[in-house]
Amino acid sequence: MNWKSTFLTFGKILLGIFLFLVLVVIFTLTKVDRSPIDEQDFYRETFERLENLSFESGKGEAWLAGWGKANMTPDEPADLVGYAPRGKYEFVEDSSFVKSILLGNGQQTIAWLNFELLIVHPVLAQTITERVQEKFPEINQLHFTATHTHSGMGGYMPGPLGEFAFGGFDQKIVDLISEKSIAALQDAQSSIDTVSLSFRKSDAGLLVANRFVKDGPVDPFVRQLIFTKKSGKKATLLTFSAHATCLSSKFMGLSGDYPYYLMQEMERKDYDFSMFASGTVGSHRPIPQGNTPEHIRAYSQSLDSLARLKMTQFATVKNPRIKTGTLEIDLREPHLRISDNIRIRPWLFDKLLGETNPHFDITLLGNTLIISSSGEISGVFYEKWEELAEEKGLNLLITTFNGGYIGYITPDELYDEHYHEVREMNWYGPGNGYYFDQMIQEIIKRISP
Repeated sequence: MNWKSTFLTFGKILLGIFLFLVLVVIFTLTKVDRSPIDEQDFYRETFERLENLSFESGKGEAWLAGWGKANMTPDEPADLVGYAPRGKYEFVEDSSFVKSILLGNGQQTIAWLNFELLIVHPVLAQTITERVQEKFPEINQLHFTATHTHSGMGGYMPGPLGEFAFGGFDQKIVDLISEKSIAALQDAQSSIDTVSLSFRKSDAGLLVANRFVKDGPVDPFVRQLIFTKKSGKKATLLTFSAHATCLSSKFMGLSGDYPYYLMQEMERKDYDFSMFASGTVGSHRPIPQGNTPEHIRAYSQSLDSLARLKMTQFATVKNPRIKTGTLEIDLREPHLRISDNIRIRPWLFDKLLGETNPHFDITLLGNTLIISSSGEISGVFYEKWEELAEEKGLNLLITTFNGGYIGYITPDELYDEHYHEVREMNWYGPGNGYYFDQMIQEIIKRISP
């Protein structure tokens, strides 16, 4: 073979490789869609759905509540979920629990299920929902919440990305969590009694900061629902906006991070039962003095003290009326970006991540509005929403990780900053901050008495 034929053969190989790479790029990558979000069909359809949303409503003679929990720690170590792939936990620092609260008025019953997990994946939520509907047909609405610990177990997230980064999928773990969820609800059901219901808000701004913008805005408040039986026994469902990321990514123990120790501290002092449901944790980080379990216990003690001593609002929810509804949310095409203006194509996103289950569960308890989101909403929006709610005579409580995960919902002005939340984790593109802001404002207006 002379040099010319060698050159031609080599050139053909290079051309083939080039054409192959071009095809790969064409089929897997596309441009970011920056067209105005409020001009999109999905935007209009979601707001039409909200305008026509029907709510179930019922008023009883009194509030009825019960609470319970079950230990869901696996018999064998599972992969840790949070930060980056770390492998299986090497020891159990804290047992993992599923907790439940049932609240009714004799006409309707709602339930909260709370997990010491990073998120509640739609596949896990669907499995549990089917079992709950079979065992507890009287429950009208089921809220999923998570503590969002970054040192919790995996095993409940199918798909390639779940397998790579989130502990994969293990049917035994899904069955275990489902079984313990039913046990926790049965425990709650067995303890139902008449209760008084209160809403409490406390300033813990000294212990939370904006993750990216120095001295940037935060939602500083611990918000609580408090259930008090005639016997004096008390339970609380509380939210806070700091990420459960106190422990180091190098920590190889199973742990609930600061929410676990906070609930433990509250149960040691004021409450018989405490449930921590992540609030609007987008853009928010905790401010502990260190990252050892001892430092985190101290942080949790400080948070408990502020929640008790720096109360800014307390109100009794007297009217035992429950109003419930679910808003299905349509979104822009997936926008998992690899650069400022290039994203992977939707089919590849769906292949990697699977179902995300975008929706709001909406609950009005007397004059207290609860919005449970499947998106990781940033707390920087909260002040505006709360002011609107107060104008309407409402207390406002927002939780996240409600049986799905659609990434971060952050202010749109940050979309082109090189932050983890708005680059790798803002999954549905520019304009989502405005979209969710408008939706939540409209929900508040729509449901106000």
